[in-house]
Amino acid sequence: MFLYNLSLNPTTAINQAIHGNFSGTKQQEIITARQTRIELLRPDPNTGKVHTVLSHECFGLIRSLAPFRLTGGSKDYIIVGSDSGRIVILEYNPVKNVFDKVHQETYGKTGCRRIVPGQYLAADPKGRAVMIGAVEKQRLVYILNRDSAANLTISSPLEAHKSHTIIHHLVAVDVGFENPMFACLEVDYSDADSDMAGADMEQAEKNLVYYELDLGLNHVVRKWSEVVHPKANLLIPVPGGHDGPSGVLVCTENFISYKHPEMEELRIPIPRRAQPLEDPSRGIIIVASAVHKMRVNKQTQFFFLLQSEEGDLYKVTMDYDEDVVKGLTIKYFDTIPVATSLCILKSGFLFVANEFGNHHHYSFESLGDDPDDPEISSADYMEAEANQDDIPLVYFKPRPLKNLLLVDELESMAPLMDAKVLNLADEESPRIYSICGRGTQSSFRILNQGLEASELAISELPGNPSAVWTTKLRSSDEYHAYIVVSFANATLVLSIGETVEEVADTGFLTNAPTLAVQQLGEDALLQIHPHGIHHIHADRRVNEWRVPNGRTIVEAATNSRQAAIALSGGEIVYFELDNMGQLNEHQERKQMTSNITCLSLGDVPEGRQRSRFLAVGCDDQTVRILHLDPDSCLDAVSMQALQGVPSSLCIIEMTDSGTELGHGTQYLNIGLSNGILLRTILDNITGQLSDTRTRFLGAKSVKLFRISMQSQPAVLALSSKPWLSYTFQSRLHLTPLSYEMLEYGSAFISEQCPEGVVAIAGNTLRIFAVEKLGNTFNQVSIPLKYTPRKFALHPPTRTFVVVESDHGTFSPAEKAKGITEKENEGFEIDADITDLDPLQFGNVRNIAGKWASCIRLIEPFQGTTLQVIELEENEAAFSVAIVQFRNNPHAIDASEQFVIVGTGQNVKLSPRSATAGYLHVYRIVQGENGKLRLDFIHKTPLDDVPHALLAFQGRLLAGVGKSLRIYDIGKKKMLRKCETKSIPNCIVALHTQGHRIIATDVQESIHYVIYKHMDNRLVVFADDTIPRWMTASTMVDYDTVAGGDKFGNFFVDRLPASISREVDEDTTGNRIYHEKGYLQGAPNKVENLCEYYTGDIITSIHRTTLLSGGREVLLTTSLLGAISIYVPFISKEDVDFFQMLEMHMRSEAPPLAGRDHLLYRSFYIPVRAVIDGDLCEQYNSLPGEKKRSIAEELDRSVAEVQKKIEDMRVRSGF
Repeated sequence: MFLYNLSLNPTTAINQAIHGNFSGTKQQEIITARQTRIELLRPDPNTGKVHTVLSHECFGLIRSLAPFRLTGGSKDYIIVGSDSGRIVILEYNPVKNVFDKVHQETYGKTGCRRIVPGQYLAADPKGRAVMIGAVEKQRLVYILNRDSAANLTISSPLEAHKSHTIIHHLVAVDVGFENPMFACLEVDYSDADSDMAGADMEQAEKNLVYYELDLGLNHVVRKWSEVVHPKANLLIPVPGGHDGPSGVLVCTENFISYKHPEMEELRIPIPRRAQPLEDPSRGIIIVASAVHKMRVNKQTQFFFLLQSEEGDLYKVTMDYDEDVVKGLTIKYFDTIPVATSLCILKSGFLFVANEFGNHHHYSFESLGDDPDDPEISSADYMEAEANQDDIPLVYFKPRPLKNLLLVDELESMAPLMDAKVLNLADEESPRIYSICGRGTQSSFRILNQGLEASELAISELPGNPSAVWTTKLRSSDEYHAYIVVSFANATLVLSIGETVEEVADTGFLTNAPTLAVQQLGEDALLQIHPHGIHHIHADRRVNEWRVPNGRTIVEAATNSRQAAIALSGGEIVYFELDNMGQLNEHQERKQMTSNITCLSLGDVPEGRQRSRFLAVGCDDQTVRILHLDPDSCLDAVSMQALQGVPSSLCIIEMTDSGTELGHGTQYLNIGLSNGILLRTILDNITGQLSDTRTRFLGAKSVKLFRISMQSQPAVLALSSKPWLSYTFQSRLHLTPLSYEMLEYGSAFISEQCPEGVVAIAGNTLRIFAVEKLGNTFNQVSIPLKYTPRKFALHPPTRTFVVVESDHGTFSPAEKAKGITEKENEGFEIDADITDLDPLQFGNVRNIAGKWASCIRLIEPFQGTTLQVIELEENEAAFSVAIVQFRNNPHAIDASEQFVIVGTGQNVKLSPRSATAGYLHVYRIVQGENGKLRLDFIHKTPLDDVPHALLAFQGRLLAGVGKSLRIYDIGKKKMLRKCETKSIPNCIVALHTQGHRIIATDVQESIHYVIYKHMDNRLVVFADDTIPRWMTASTMVDYDTVAGGDKFGNFFVDRLPASISREVDEDTTGNRIYHEKGYLQGAPNKVENLCEYYTGDIITSIHRTTLLSGGREVLLTTSLLGAISIYVPFISKEDVDFFQMLEMHMRSEAPPLAGRDHLLYRSFYIPVRAVIDGDLCEQYNSLPGEKKRSIAEELDRSVAEVQKKIEDMRVRSGF
């Protein structure tokens, strides 16, 4: 078994974001690290929309990023700390749109190790040095400089190691142009290490240490050290030099202190929410920060934005005079979701990379200078601190957003908890239903393949139109002036302005249908109708060309200087514009041997008189290319035979990775009447056709239209659904639009909509725009209340049951009870604070061991929640299954399916324990208002938490702790029928086929169990030799299981066929009952077929087909929001080809972050029988000569290699 791995949706979580001028222009950009991928985002300074410019897979875990700029430079470089044991410096090349590796220095072993640097990165603000640190002991400093050719140079590393030291944080201190300084928060554990009793561990001190890089002596010295509070967790450098007083802010639990070697310490509190149910003993820490400098009256001013773990933002300002800090102030700013990084941009925006859920882009409405918001100064706080024994607590009243306004969000599914691939609406491709998020930011998401189209306008027309065009009045106009709509016997002209309305005196012929409309030359318009050509000059003079008697025009193609028409009977007439603005017919006409079904002319290239070729589609299933040069006009130069009648043609020049700079590749797109789209390269010089790619678009004949997307040419292809062919990040994409079926389309450019499409659907005119290119899926999101754990589909009603539970959270009943208790104690309760919007502020936190949980019924077509059942008495739901019981006393109909929910009471996470578990039984019924609801039947107590439930032969199979049991339904409760306790720790998932059951253990991999009906026994007969910590699994077939573990490994295990046969043929069961265990486990062991490291925790695996008629694949979803597929190879020849390609790619294009690709994919276990498709697809972005050398090694042409890579994706996924 060989598999080919492909990413459908890359990781959506961001673990770090930095900002700077990476293109070398004035505009600031953002670089994000998405686990193994580096992305460049460009926010639009006017609209605030964030666009992805470049996304690059690094095949290594990106642990830290830092921007730096050499003194006097205008461009920022990117320093990357990863698991490669190397420091890598990247530069963004805006011309080629790639990251170039400038330097790569090796300093240690690979992998995320305690003492190998890479976890912390700090760059000197003046760009002279960078420190890279490990979690323990090691720190290295590299000096950065320029050589005589102004290229960046990097020195040998200087050591700043200190043994027996744990480093909590590391930053570069801003000291202007004095020797570079770095600050560390570190704990020395040498005493604690030698002390067996553990007393010294309690007294271990945390120090703030300054390290100075002496540029004269070229070494690092420990400059200054001061003991800080043991709960200090974060350092924030204060601007220095000419911009401020220098020093650092040390963020500690409940307070923040300012430290400087030559100044007094100043402290301010971290204000807390005035929440009556809050536990005052729980500390609050700062988790993210950003500093912003502004020039006001030729002076630099700055402020800090800090975020607490609750999501509250605080604004910290400093009062200083000539480098002496007089005081600090802190005030509440706003509340947003908890972030991993905050980036304040000069254009007045705040980019927030959220820890969970969608990432947000806010604009600053104000800088929090409202005098109504209370402000706390360091002087007041330190005075109160001196008068009290405990640390004084300061409270504030939360409020909705006031200083920030959300302008854009980047969709993120992290953490993706579970997913199902289902086709509930009988569409061409299935949808992915997933549960994502944490706490109140959770959502139930429906993913549909396709780009999101935002509808701008829709208007009804008097009849069913056949076609639509837009046109400018002059070639120099920026916007379109008219929309021309053709009906069966008339033409309607609409003008585009503030509104779209009908106009009469345009010179267009309105009493006949139209075949083509074109803005011709400088300022003329051309209308082609069945009986002739209507040439409208700017001064409203009209030239008319009439068709010969008894003939009509059936097809037409135009561009700004040429027109070609096809007459009935297969004759082609060609026209060209002369220098006087007259349209002249070429003296010869071309008679084709069969009827013409479509024509196409390319755009006139810049600086040329004409487009050189005309493409003609005929009903004898051919496309012919005709020359248009004056000396050999209408001569055939090439022909292509097709597998159907062509219905539409489009010649277009597109810029993709194979093109040279300055001009793109000229493609001929051919749409066939059987729903197939072909894309062929049309040679600019010879007119020869080569390298044909094929895609099936739908059941209707394909129509093609030329439009533009992000200032690049694109093709709109309409079949049973609309598709868009466009270039994104130097690669051609063909993606469906999530929009209804359209019949005709045209580009639409107006002031309100710079890049839209006007189209016809039935008797309506639609105007829509496509903004987010590059997304494989668009999402419909339904909000949830708590973290979703599992969900199940109820097939008869096509509804989903979702179980949600949150630890350490007040449930509604507990909250009401707590508020009543506080009122009885005499507290004044402010309803504004107790009823805060949970979406913005989250749920109220409770003590450990307390749970809030609910069961939700969702209707996916309307995207509505039908019912929510809150669980009481500290119960939490963990599993759900839909079961059709064989003998059911409660069922009206024998085929009725019941909902079983597994819950635990008083669950403790570590060590794992619970006072009781329960099985709740519900049935889905129609309520009085016609809505579906869950009807409670009964509840059965158990001795442990049921983490896995499954329907099994008309009964319920339950994994209750480490016991595997079969239950049947009774009148008052569930009845236990059978049990085995052979599973070592805790059952987390169950699968079944026939009498065979696969039970997965939380830390001991998979177990094959057989149910012997005659003896009513469950017997474990096979297990794995590797102790895997299982997170997801599925049965690929009767003997084979694919799974994922919590370290990010994907694997496939198979039971040997001989053992499988023996077990099934052993009817008495005597052999397996008495067989002796092997290696302290089951008597038989499974064979390992495939191993692969994914870099992320897999949360679900499904065997499915994604395309109608496509290959069956294994689809996996992972915690950080990635969706990928594993495609099985069918032929040995393909396996050999891709193995060779992967080997060449590893040597020719080593990963960007310096990681060795083979070592990365073998992080824990050597990679086996899986080929990395993402690496193979990077072949398309290699320079031309590297592509050719690899293709020669493989005995293929470059086009053949590219086609093979594309086919793997197109035939199985998208």
